[in-house]
Amino acid sequence: MNGKILQELESWLAAGGSRIGQIAIRGRYTLCHVDDLENDALENFTDAEQARHLSLYDDTGAYRPLKTAPNLRHGWRLTLTTPGELRLALDHFYPAMAGAFAAWRAQRLAATPFRDTVNRQTGMYAVTKHITDEQAGALIGSFCNDAKCLKKILWPIAPGKPVSTLPPEKFEPVTSNESFPLLCAESCNLLVAAARGVVKKSTQ
Repeated sequence: MNGKILQELESWLAAGGSRIGQIAIRGRYTLCHVDDLENDALENFTDAEQARHLSLYDDTGAYRPLKTAPNLRHGWRLTLTTPGELRLALDHFYPAMAGAFAAWRAQRLAATPFRDTVNRQTGMYAVTKHITDEQAGALIGSFCNDAKCLKKILWPIAPGKPVSTLPPEKFEPVTSNESFPLLCAESCNLLVAAARGVVKKSTQ
């Protein structure tokens, strides 16, 4: 699968790919924040592993628990030399997104409904099974909007029960020569934790 991911990245770059989330790619393997394309006064990095640190904090120094939130820090340039280094850096900035993109292009990315995700929770998160569809829709609308997460959602609340609290484009993963989408095939742990809070509050 790793070879397929690299192949997809190389194919996308060769077709003119230049943007992933808030990351712009200049030349072949030079990355920076999309807002910094015209900024020459950037701090330079050359090790793909340094992407891990660059992804951890926002401009104020606050920790970023969600890597696909639209608050990636500014002021850096990461210059790499190989497709493998690019893939590693992207996995630090946006974990598993390159792999999800390759699987989606191959029509092998399965989406898991929100209801299936909460129904398999155990321990302290088992209560999330009791969240209603109405509560789930309201939560997803406030928690997963573009102001908080850049991913395109592929899953419904339940089979035959789509999310209706977000605009249609939030569910339309369109790829182009310029950019490819960050894909959400299953509710994240942060959303599940938030669902727990909703259920606990409603039963108090």
